[in-house]
Amino acid sequence: MGNLTERILVADIGGTHIRFGLADAEQGVRRQSTLYCADYSSPAAAAEEYLNGLDSSQRPDKGVFAIASPVTGDRVEMTNHVWDFSIEETRRQLQLSTLRVVNDFTALALSLPILEPEELRRVREGERQAGAPLALLGPGTGLGVSGLVPAQGKWWPLSTEGGHRDLAATSEREWQVVQILQQRFGRASAERVLSGPGLVNLYQALCELSGVEPLESRPRDVEHRARASADSLEAEATRLFSGWLGAVAGDLALTLGARGGVFLAGGILPKMGAVFDEALFRQRFLAKGRFRDYLEPIPVDLIVHRTAALIGAAQVLELER
Repeated sequence: MGNLTERILVADIGGTHIRFGLADAEQGVRRQSTLYCADYSSPAAAAEEYLNGLDSSQRPDKGVFAIASPVTGDRVEMTNHVWDFSIEETRRQLQLSTLRVVNDFTALALSLPILEPEELRRVREGERQAGAPLALLGPGTGLGVSGLVPAQGKWWPLSTEGGHRDLAATSEREWQVVQILQQRFGRASAERVLSGPGLVNLYQALCELSGVEPLESRPRDVEHRARASADSLEAEATRLFSGWLGAVAGDLALTLGARGGVFLAGGILPKMGAVFDEALFRQRFLAKGRFRDYLEPIPVDLIVHRTAALIGAAQVLELER
């Protein structure tokens, strides 16, 4: 846990779940608990529920919240949830001396140098270049994007909204899907396909192209039917997902010069299991014309540690020292 010397309330706030923990140097992140965002009116209300379960002697004085949303000032409006709150008001409600709120993938990026090899699963072989930037992206309720760059003896995280970049088509089928998404949403961003809701969007677009009525679906329904039939539209949706994720990951590696490695995260990939086509991901990751050789040495790993964002959040205050 680096040079952490205090007990800190850490939270990972997504569009569906909010995860809490207490971070300190001796025991890392402990007393972890997961709550449903929909059960609470605000992050402060959820945090109070968590804190009320602690002994008074354990109550922390400082906090860091990692949230699936842009953070550009005191007011935070979540992209994929209804919460809209003031950081300062939340700090006062929770009686904290300090509260930092950062993008969830900014916090997750800070965990990358700390994660152990067993907390990662290799998706693409390669060799990390020491001291080179790291890239991070992950489909969940949305598409998170970040990275780490080295400077002044520290790793510095990037706070980005790269998941909302335009989605590029490289085949006629992909272009047809992009056109449907443009008609439906006004534009086609990467997040519109590379997320849980995005997987459903892909399936529905393919149904429209095939002239069939889509079944009522959640992401796990699409995944389940894809496993049951490799010839189904659901299976085609997962293949499009896998290829597009590889393409976007390769673009991010080029953009950041991420010779230190690319990391995948988010709640979708572990649930997809075998219907995530890793071979197709690897193919599209490298399909960058003259820059295939540049990408060839870069490894890709999937983060399998379920609460890595809490570990990263605990490092945020260390950057201010």
